[in-house]
Amino acid sequence: MSIDVDDLGADRTDDHADEDAALDAYSRIVSRTAESLLPSVASLRLRGRGGRGEGAGSAVVLTPDGYLLTSAHVVSGAEGGTAALADGREAPFVVIGTDPLADLAVVRTELRDLPAAPLGDADRLRVGQLVVAIGSPLGFSGSVSAGVVSALGRSLPTRDGTTVRFIDNVIQTDAALHPGSSGGALATGSGRVVGVNTAVVGPMIGQGLGLAVPINGVTRRIVGTLLRGERVRRAHLGIAGGSRPLPPRVADRVASTQGVEVSAVEQGSPAARAGLRPGDVIVALDGAAIPDVGTLQRLLGEDAIGRPAALRIARDGVPRTLTVVPAELRSTMRR
Repeated sequence: MSIDVDDLGADRTDDHADEDAALDAYSRIVSRTAESLLPSVASLRLRGRGGRGEGAGSAVVLTPDGYLLTSAHVVSGAEGGTAALADGREAPFVVIGTDPLADLAVVRTELRDLPAAPLGDADRLRVGQLVVAIGSPLGFSGSVSAGVVSALGRSLPTRDGTTVRFIDNVIQTDAALHPGSSGGALATGSGRVVGVNTAVVGPMIGQGLGLAVPINGVTRRIVGTLLRGERVRRAHLGIAGGSRPLPPRVADRVASTQGVEVSAVEQGSPAARAGLRPGDVIVALDGAAIPDVGTLQRLLGEDAIGRPAALRIARDGVPRTLTVVPAELRSTMRR
């Protein structure tokens, strides 16, 4: 048997050509997204009380008249600071309002004619979809990384002083994030911002995870409230968790095929007082099915604060009903 070396080489050349073409397509998408959004991502240098430096972060331009969106933990404890854009313009900023439960904050500068970033809808994201992260890690503006959506509908535990808080419905991605990337943009290949990056690693989260707060209907309402200078009122249970399918035998018992599995419970929270435990699977709240974290988040609106509700769960495969009283987690607001 003989091997035609020329044919073998031709096959390899074709394979390499296909690989190069795929890489070029990937590179074109990332480059186009970066080019369109870099002007809309600012670097924040923070100033604490007494004029002391408090670190750095990133922010996304919301409106042409100077409003920027960032992470609440980025500006926590800061009196203000300086925002710097990719075109070289700089100006002081002040904190307008924050919502720690969503880890979102709005700040304002005196700059005008800013290029507002186009916002997308994170509820349309799919696992495996290409995303591009843009921020200012370590104070360097214009840093770009890319990856895919690794998971959706997770809860992120973070520490607020001595208290563990949970940020609901975060996006998990393998796009690299570094200190200072928090508050920057997570965008789709079409150049729409679908998340606000957070580089926070909570007490129960491993290293190497890229996480972002989604831009969807819930967070748009939060941002609108902060832009109006109003206080965000919302209920919370104090849990971390994620969606999971139920085994058929359990699904038959609780009349649901999917629920939210509790991975952690905040000490002293409404969930803890109700007797909720890690490993429980929430399937309904006052009769409304809870297939995912996003649905639970939407049901915990202002009208749920202080109102007893029936929480239907599966514990060790057995249906149970607990009574929970969602509490308000207050945001801070400054003018």
